[in-house]
Amino acid sequence: MKTSELKDYSIEALQNKLTDNETEMANLRFQKALQQLEKPTRLRELRREIAQIKTVLRELELGLRKDKEQKA
Repeated sequence: MKTSELKDYSIEALQNKLTDNETEMANLRFQKALQQLEKPTRLRELRREIAQIKTVLRELELGLRKDKEQKA
């Protein structure tokens, strides 16, 4: 997911997506430990997506980015 796509989400949706991604990351790490991981590149993708979401949330918190609801 690109950062430009994240601007269409509300704060609550971003937080929910972050929680889902962190849960998926924990599951993938567990699979990796058991050597059952089918797509190892998914770990990298998830890690980057989590960082992008956290960045957007922080920008919203600091007021550097306007929330979709605030624009209206």
